[in-house]
Amino acid sequence: MTFRQFLSILVARKLLFIAVLLGVLVPAVVVSFLLPKSYTAVASVVVDVKPDPLSAIAYQSLMTPGVIATQIDILQSDRVARRVVRALKLTEVPLIREQWNDANKGQGDIESWLVERLQKDLDVKPGRESSVINVIYKAPDPRFAAALANAFVQSYIETAVELRVDPAKQYSAFFDSRAKEARESLEKAQNKLSAFQNEHGLIMTDERMDVENQRLNELSTQLVMMQSLSAEANSRQAQAAAGSGDKMQEISGHPVVAALRADLSRSEARLQEISSRLGDKNPQVVELQANINELRQRLDAEVRRLTAGVGVSSNITRQREAQLRGELEAQRAKVLRLKQVRDEGAVITRDIENAQRNYDNIMQRQSVTNIESQATSSNASILTSASAPVEASFPKIPLNIALGLFVGGLLAIGVVMAAELRDRRVRDIDDVRELLGLAVLGVLPGAKSTAASSGAQRQRLLGSSKSSTKAA
Repeated sequence: MTFRQFLSILVARKLLFIAVLLGVLVPAVVVSFLLPKSYTAVASVVVDVKPDPLSAIAYQSLMTPGVIATQIDILQSDRVARRVVRALKLTEVPLIREQWNDANKGQGDIESWLVERLQKDLDVKPGRESSVINVIYKAPDPRFAAALANAFVQSYIETAVELRVDPAKQYSAFFDSRAKEARESLEKAQNKLSAFQNEHGLIMTDERMDVENQRLNELSTQLVMMQSLSAEANSRQAQAAAGSGDKMQEISGHPVVAALRADLSRSEARLQEISSRLGDKNPQVVELQANINELRQRLDAEVRRLTAGVGVSSNITRQREAQLRGELEAQRAKVLRLKQVRDEGAVITRDIENAQRNYDNIMQRQSVTNIESQATSSNASILTSASAPVEASFPKIPLNIALGLFVGGLLAIGVVMAAELRDRRVRDIDDVRELLGLAVLGVLPGAKSTAASSGAQRQRLLGSSKSSTKAA
């Protein structure tokens, strides 16, 4: 369906459309004017999110997600509502007592009945991303609505002060007794530490422990070095015992051994040269052979002497290692004893620290509660006071008329379309095309058409005919 078809249907059934629209709009307007008026008064309070100067420790983080919700619950509580009833003396108003008698026939508590009635018309909403709380009250009388909104705000502030002061008064006596017990515990722990120090004849400091640990580390380092030297000396001694002492670096590199080996090499070279030239029986060859044998004996003797020195050095190294091991064990035992004594003293010291911390906390809380018990202000204050509204908040006549027009228009369109579907008629050229599936050649003018409109329709007819001929 095209928009032109839709408009032609609405024009054809305009009486039905107007009847349905008025059938919805008129009752909405009439009801809006007949409904009793209601006025809304708004007062607001701001919750201070800064640390309280009287209890900065107890309220270090006031702005938590549940704080504003808690304040809203307090505002909507029966305690605040009862304070409002008593502050405004509503139970003494004749009209209210008459309404209570009509509702409950004089039975029950008028104050509880009033609290329930007031809470129904009360609405508390938090500010968006702020610490402001809006107190909204609706009533038929604008001045009564403003008075109730301001009374709820004032009663809430007074109740918040009571909720803060009353527990502080109760805790004050409790902290007094706890402070005496904490002081006695602290004195006992201090006396125990003094007796422990006198018994062991020392002062619990870490300086001596550091010195002894440093001495233990030094002995451990010396023992490791001596074990390395001892292992090397044992290796050299085993090599010397196996007959390979002359291959040891400290022996082969000894100046005497090196000199003897150099002389021996030169003599052997000379012997080889002379013997090849003069023969083995030559006196020079014999004498040189004797010198070579003497050099070998001296070299062997020097190697044996140095090898014996390696064994002596190995024994000395082993003795020094055993001595260091003994000193290390003694130092380790001493350090362990000191650690044990220090641990016992540390336990007593921790007891003193805990007792001192507990005593300080209790004294701090006692000071806070004493100050809080004398407080006369809360963390909430009045931001704006409610004033009597000039215009009624309910019913909203312009809004109701707009809604009546919108709903009535939708309903009227629906009724018109339903009636059209039940009795479908040809109302436009597009309807003819859809029903017959043929092109429209021309449109006959109506009885009320003017000459100009007839000429225009004739021109359209001629144009349609030419276009149809060309298409053929």
